[in-house]
Amino acid sequence: MKKRYCPALILSAPGSNHGKTTVTAALARHHRNQGRNVRVFKTGPDFLDPMILEQASGQPVYQLDLWMTGEAECARLLYEAAGEADIILIEGVMGLFDGVPSSADVAERFNVPVVAVINAASMAQTFGAIAHGLATFQPRVPFAGVFANNIASARHAEMIVLGMPSDIAYLGGLARNDKWSLPSRHLGLVQAGEISDLDVSLNRAAEAIATFDVASLPRAVEFMPTTPQTPPRLLSNTHIAVAQDAVFSFIYAANLDLLRAMGARLTFFSPLSDSKLPDADSIYLPGGYPELHLARLGANTAMKAALSKHFLENKPIYAECGGMLYLLESLTDQHGAHAEMVGILAGTAIMQTKLVGLGYQTATLPGGDMRGHTFHHSRLEMSIDPFSHATRLHNTSPGEALYRVRNLVASYLHFYFPSNPVATAQLFCHEPI
Repeated sequence: MKKRYCPALILSAPGSNHGKTTVTAALARHHRNQGRNVRVFKTGPDFLDPMILEQASGQPVYQLDLWMTGEAECARLLYEAAGEADIILIEGVMGLFDGVPSSADVAERFNVPVVAVINAASMAQTFGAIAHGLATFQPRVPFAGVFANNIASARHAEMIVLGMPSDIAYLGGLARNDKWSLPSRHLGLVQAGEISDLDVSLNRAAEAIATFDVASLPRAVEFMPTTPQTPPRLLSNTHIAVAQDAVFSFIYAANLDLLRAMGARLTFFSPLSDSKLPDADSIYLPGGYPELHLARLGANTAMKAALSKHFLENKPIYAECGGMLYLLESLTDQHGAHAEMVGILAGTAIMQTKLVGLGYQTATLPGGDMRGHTFHHSRLEMSIDPFSHATRLHNTSPGEALYRVRNLVASYLHFYFPSNPVATAQLFCHEPI
């Protein structure tokens, strides 16, 4: 196989809430509107930003995370994208140097130039000092320039430019404007499917960003060929019902790809609105927002009965985070609203006003170690003991608890299935592999 070349950028920032997703989505929609094939990736484990970026680009968005995805898989994803795309955009996570590994590590490893998006609100010439720090803190990181967000006026833009170091490219800036701002809630951005005028906002942002240097095609990056690994066909003839609706939507595209590659047939259903389950061997209940739909989930007694029947027949169920909360006896939101859930997992959960769990973790399963992350605002009160605890990446304290009842496995963890295909298959099989 030959090397491939494709224009590519990483959009990072000094930290969260600087507008990385807005700018990345605007660029993706701009290049798409120019007739280009755009591939977008997300550094880090986030589910919500990729939903916006998928709508902006018109293509699935995959995680590009050196720890969770793995360096070899990141290289494979980029090489494959370079074979079909006219431009590759990578949205970073938090700040450029935050985390081990960080977005800067991704930029250095794959020689992808960084554009730092900086929220310019409440500053002027100091913008240049922040730009200087980002550009020089790790000299080996390729740095393409900076882009301002939330510019208040033409005079504000002049002051920003006045303070810029001469050796750092200023690539323009978006004005403060609600016409393309993205709404958020306690776990991050509002899901793309809930924003009725998202395409209008994306096109407005694309039109606004088109006049700046950042919208030009960046330099081509060299991507080296890789040797793809073929996963074992451990799920041949296995029919998996996957929950997917406004509640259960935190699903990595790579997870579904792996299940199919291992031979599984996937059928999607909605615990929110369906009255029965597909006639499936196993069930996958991913994370999401059950706390926002308590009344409807609690009132759908037919679906709760169908899930209980599947459980009592000793068929496999794998539930993570919001999926686990749905299987509890009850769930209470931040305002005290309460609803009975499915009731096959002995315990209750109460939503908190602050973040309760966050970070990368590894779980040891019968099939080996599986990598993933946790991010939740609820607290469990369980009547059963966990069968194990995950291990935190950078902390010696115990990680999230994992629960097993019959053929049900549940946890707050969001697993990245490609990190261990054998362990993944065991979550959905009757018999040990």
